[in-house]
Amino acid sequence: MNAEIISVGTELLLGEIVNSDAQMISEGLSILGINVYYHTVVGDNPERVKQAVAIAKDRADILITTGGLGPTCDDLTKETLAEAFSKKLIMHQPSLDRVIKAFQELNRPMTDSNKKQAMIPEGATVLENDWGTAPGCAFEQGGKHVIMLPGPPRECRPMFFEKAFPYLMKLSGGTIISESVKVFGLGESAMEDLLRDMMNTMSNPTVAPYAKEGECLARVTAKAENEEKAREMIEPVVKKVCDIIGEYVYGVNVNSLEEVVVRELSSKKLTLATAESCTGGLLSKRITDIAGSSACFVGGICAYTNEIKTKLLHVPAALLEEKGAVSPEVAAKMAEGVRQAMKTDYGIGITGVAGPDGGSDTKPVGLIYIALSNGKETKIKKWTTNRGRERNRLMAASSALDMLRLDLMQK
Repeated sequence: MNAEIISVGTELLLGEIVNSDAQMISEGLSILGINVYYHTVVGDNPERVKQAVAIAKDRADILITTGGLGPTCDDLTKETLAEAFSKKLIMHQPSLDRVIKAFQELNRPMTDSNKKQAMIPEGATVLENDWGTAPGCAFEQGGKHVIMLPGPPRECRPMFFEKAFPYLMKLSGGTIISESVKVFGLGESAMEDLLRDMMNTMSNPTVAPYAKEGECLARVTAKAENEEKAREMIEPVVKKVCDIIGEYVYGVNVNSLEEVVVRELSSKKLTLATAESCTGGLLSKRITDIAGSSACFVGGICAYTNEIKTKLLHVPAALLEEKGAVSPEVAAKMAEGVRQAMKTDYGIGITGVAGPDGGSDTKPVGLIYIALSNGKETKIKKWTTNRGRERNRLMAASSALDMLRLDLMQK
């Protein structure tokens, strides 16, 4: 089969941004044995988009579009593709619910134009966008396969490999196996630097790094005549990736940090309690989202005020007065206090300034202290980043989980 990539966006034609999406998709398609004969770039003009689609229909088996899925009047990719293949656009309620939730989390008003992002061609498979608001979609009509992906690279890359790749695998001959090396504490660019030699020299298996919410992963993919051969090819590459990245790897083919932590605590028959201030119970929620967490998680205290920190966690009032609630000393006392109060093997304490207000020159928004008490020592980590309230809280909870994971590795 052969494919054509249609990149929609006037900014591409003006040279304002590089068309990295097309390069990435071409590399991915080569893994699948799908030939790419044409790259087309077209501006946000409905007539020219229609012409590009009409030409692609005649010469390609698979049409993959990027861009034009947003809420504005010039985002017309779905409308044009639906018309070209005689399909109606219908509202996809789950996608609309996700868009509404995204705006609520950002604390931003949502206009009626944003609902447009949840419209999809009738009968299409929705490709959920975990990295943005506009979902993608895929459908087959008259022997032609169409896949629509968002334009921003930070959305397009993971959408292609996580959502579109499985769809395309069904169209490719042979067997393709992928494994995900999950990474926390290392940025995407830093991880790519470590893996660049492998990425540049390998064609099968391949290594593709990309960022997810608050973390990264390296996807290793192998193609062979059967599953056994593909797994033989992929195993040493995955091991090499893990060796290169080191302790930043928290698992292979795992779902989340909390899943790994719950599994390790349970297998070692160890227990955990949490004391949270700025995260407001987010850490406890993530742990208890995992089935079987009751075997290791005893409970948590949401100590949002100084009074609760003193009464329930026995943080000295004098310490709060001297150092302030957002301090390494208070985080340590919170971790030690909740561990002693609940008689657990581990205690975690989190305190910080989540924002958007409440910061100062000495304690800015995004300053967070995380403490881990294991009965023998108390480790403290300082986290300083400000990417919005929800992101600050997410990263604090993830960092706490990773601190615990690393300590468990030494048990």
